[in-house]
Order: sequence, then C-alpha cells, then structure tokens
Amino acid sequence: MVSPPHALVIPYPAQGHVIPLLEVAHALADRGFAVTFVNTEFIHARVVASGAGLEDGGRVRFVAVPDGMPPGDDRADLVKLTILMEDHIAPRVEELVLASGEGGGAGGKITCMVVDYNVGAWALDIARRTGIRSAAVWPASAAVLSTLLSYDKLIDDNIIDAEDGSALGEETFQLSLDMPPMRSAHLAWNCVGENDQQAAFFQYIVAGVRAVEHCDFLICNSFQDAEPAAFSLFPNVLPIGPLLTGERSGKAVGHFWKPEDEESMSWLDAQPARSVVYVAFGSFTMFDRRQFEELALGLELSGLSFLWVVRPDILQGGAVHDYPEGFLDRVCGSGGRGKLVAWSPQQRVLAHPAVACFVSHCGWNSTMEGVRNGVPFIAWPYFADQFVNQVYISDVWKVGLKAVADKSGVITKEHIAARLEELMGDAGMRKRVEALKKAAHESIQIRGSSYGNFDTFAEGMRKA
Repeated sequence: MVSPPHALVIPYPAQGHVIPLLEVAHALADRGFAVTFVNTEFIHARVVASGAGLEDGGRVRFVAVPDGMPPGDDRADLVKLTILMEDHIAPRVEELVLASGEGGGAGGKITCMVVDYNVGAWALDIARRTGIRSAAVWPASAAVLSTLLSYDKLIDDNIIDAEDGSALGEETFQLSLDMPPMRSAHLAWNCVGENDQQAAFFQYIVAGVRAVEHCDFLICNSFQDAEPAAFSLFPNVLPIGPLLTGERSGKAVGHFWKPEDEESMSWLDAQPARSVVYVAFGSFTMFDRRQFEELALGLELSGLSFLWVVRPDILQGGAVHDYPEGFLDRVCGSGGRGKLVAWSPQQRVLAHPAVACFVSHCGWNSTMEGVRNGVPFIAWPYFADQFVNQVYISDVWKVGLKAVADKSGVITKEHIAARLEELMGDAGMRKRVEALKKAAHESIQIRGSSYGNFDTFAEGMRKA
C-alpha cells in the first residue's frame, strides 16, 4: 500500500497567519494528504485554551515547538520573534523532517513542506537540504506580496534604502499603473516601530524573497478578480482564495480567544435583517482611551444596533476597559441596542442576515471574510498592510468608506455616526459588494480559478 503524501505546514506565530495556514492544512487533508501542523508552544497553548477546533479526528497532527522567548516576553515584538525563530524553531523542524516515518511514526515520511511566507528562508532551506518539495503561502493581499517581490525595484527607484528598507523621497508609489498607490511608510519592515533591529528585519525579508524564488509553488489567499493587476505583474503567484478562514464544519478553528458563539448568534437571531453594525478589529489593534471612548459614543450616536468585539487587551498599556459614563446602561443594558463580546465566530457573524456592515481594521482575513459574505465596510486600518487593504475596499472595489481622523489624529464620534448613516443608505455600494461576493464564490467552486489553482498546487506537491 502506497503511503499518502505527508505535508509539514508551518504558520507564522500570529493569529492572522495561523488561521489561513490551518485552512490550507485542512484543504490538503481533504485531498488525501497526511498533515503535520507546527505551532510554537505559546501559540499552541492559546489555541488549545480557546477550544478552537484542534479535535478533528486525526486529519491534522499538531506539534508544538519552542520559540526561544521566555514566558512573559512580549510576543507582539514581531522583529524579535521573527529573528529568534531561525535559531529555535528551525532545528526542531529539521528533526521532524529527518525523523518522520521512522518506526511507523504518525503520518509516515514527510514528503513536502508548506510554509508561511513570513516564516522566512530557513524553512525553505530545510526543504531544499532534505530533498522535499516546498511551497510558500502568502496569507495577505497579492498587492502587498508584490512590494516584497519588488524590493530591488524599490531600491533602484530610490523609494527605499538598500540597507534597512526605510522610506526615501516620495511618500507614495505604484508598482504598475493598474495597481493602487501605496505609501512607503506602510511597507511591512517600516511598521515595526522604533527598533534598532529594522535593518536585520529587512535583510531577513530580502533573504525570504530570494528563498521563495526556488520553491515549487507560491500561493496567495486572494482571487483573480480581486487583484488582476497584481497577478499580471507576478503570474507565478497562484491565487487560491478566499479561504474559508477560521471555521470548519460550523466550528471555529485556530482562534486565540474563545468565541462567544451562543451569545453572539442568539442575539443576532433576534435582530431584523440588515440592521446590525458588526465592529471587530482583529487580534493586534489597540486603542488609546480617548479613541476607544469616541468609538463607543459614535456607535451610540448612530442609533443603530451593533455587535462589538472588545478584546480583553484592546487598550494600550493594558488598561482596563473604561466605557463612557452610563454607556453600558444606556446602550448595552436590558433591551439595549448594543451587544459586547470578547470574541466572536466572525465567519458565522458576517454570514448572518442581520449584519448590515462591518467596521473593520482591514486585516486581510477580515477583508476576505467580509467580501465573501457581501458585507460593506467602514475601513479603519491600524497597521502595515491594512492601509493597502483600505485602499482596495474604498477606492478600487468601492465596497466601503474610509474612517478619517481629524487634525488631532482622532476618528470622532460624529464622523463614525455620519459614516455609518452614509454607508447604510448607499444602494450602489450594496450592489457592488454583492457583485464582488459573486466573483469570490465563483472562484472557489469546482471549475473556478482558485479551486483549480489549489488542485494544481496539491497535485504538484504529491510528486516525489
């Protein structure tokens, strides 16, 4: 009996990466692969504690490895975490590959490796040294991937510095006339804050670009009709999305917080169709106290019903949530229009007929989830690629409105309420988002472009 192909899948250790990589793992299992999924011990513990769907009948085997950071260290320090991975995770991964199949081990011999692009060159180097096939998964937009693949052009055009990638000269650039304008300050390596390791981080990214040139496949969680210009610029990038991120068989998978399923869904069930504003800012966004209060008061001022996801750690400095005086009693008390939860089953929420619009940080997973469910956006980015995604939402696809800060840098309650009123009354936007939803669904159906690309990728990874 021939053993099935065995894929080792390695996400970058952050929720927005674990969730799409886990869906890729399940999609490979659907096609007959044995799959081993590698999380850091810290991430594995969070996913297990959330009850987020690791019990899958053995389709995917989960392995936890150390990340090199002691307990209590700030794992939001992405530069430090990224640089440590090569020293601490790479040796364990190579051991997994070399020891696989010995003594009839689970899944048999590892035959291929599927890695998050952001994990970097070390994982693809292991695949090359051990003689197995490899693929890199880019879990964000093809436009942002294009900026990484074009780093040498950005250097030649004096847009970024060759040593550390810092912005030079013009603030905005376009990789092609058909692609949205981007700001050099929003490039991934320029969003790590005041960090003396930026040069090392940038060179780590450059090494990753060079390594990806030699892997067998480069796949992306997007779809052809969403970003045709980016896929024309880099035709070797295969769009396989939008992935059904974060949910399998009605159960949330890969989340770091326990979704309040029954509370969210039963509350939505009691609301009229297209009446609820869904507010969620992902796993990294943080607010200062004033902006948090303006958001609360803006939702109240709108007069609309809302479901607001308020993470326990959403305020800067670890401050305790301090809502405006009387807000909870006025809006979220018995019979009130608002519902607050610490986390939600987002895929199910966005698919619910009561949801009318999505106030979002524009993370790519959230963007694709909104698109595939036909929900228009108030686009409120926080970090890095989210600003490019905002441009797609508001200027390219025209399926949402930008949240715009005043001169003091605050998005005011009046602006929030006005934007919601404008969005809710825009029939043309509703028509456009439904058309984009249709294109997204067609891409992932049998004979759709993304479905076919995933089959091409899976068949290629089967080869010895």
